[in-house]
Amino acid sequence: MTSTDPSGPPRPRALAFHGPLGEERAAGLTARLAGHRPATVLDIGCGWGELMLRVLAAVPGARGTGIDLDEQDLARGRALAAGRGLADRVEFLAEEATGTTRGPADLVLCLGASQALTGARPPRLVPEALGELRRLVRPGGRVLLGEGFWERPPAPVELARMWPDAAVSDHPSLPELVDEVVAAGFRPARIETATPAEWEEFESGYREDVEVWLAARPGHPLAAETRDRVDRQRGSWLSGYRNLLGIAYLTLVPQE
Repeated sequence: MTSTDPSGPPRPRALAFHGPLGEERAAGLTARLAGHRPATVLDIGCGWGELMLRVLAAVPGARGTGIDLDEQDLARGRALAAGRGLADRVEFLAEEATGTTRGPADLVLCLGASQALTGARPPRLVPEALGELRRLVRPGGRVLLGEGFWERPPAPVELARMWPDAAVSDHPSLPELVDEVVAAGFRPARIETATPAEWEEFESGYREDVEVWLAARPGHPLAAETRDRVDRQRGSWLSGYRNLLGIAYLTLVPQE
């Protein structure tokens, strides 16, 4: 939800993370990842890099690199880093992640951004992204992968209510996802999945600011198109992928 018009609909500032990741889980992930004392952190499709910044704050001297193509998210990340005294230890770079030479790193974060690593389409997207992550992490390091999976195979009528051209092949099941991880040369040290509460916080938070904006500006020149887009997004969740699409947070260790 973006606009080049400063008076237009706002971006989703109600969210700490651009995904169904709650504060309790984020604190646990940060503590565990920081406990391995990574000297370098690489965040693929970083957005504003909230989790990377938390890890850097927990590991004095660690340096981070975030890669994304959204300039506004990157600017938000730089502002957050400056506000937390981390600006001299992190870079937010506007560049493609496919074929990146920014690694290898001690810790690689890839939260809902596998598509940034490869031009492959499902069902090859995840295996090829995992191959890239294996290349980008140092021996003995960690990868935190946030990846979608089907809680159960969706029916055709459910797929029709999701995103355009949604297909069963868009995501594996959780066991299939973990099998792909192992086949790519990782051991899954931890397997966690987003809760319904985390999903509701994300989905509501993603639209909250713009819903408030719409309520106050029904006659704004951008209101009609914004309302249509937001209503479609909400309907896609409530009538489509709610309780069907899961997100797994997998802490991966590269095999020697």
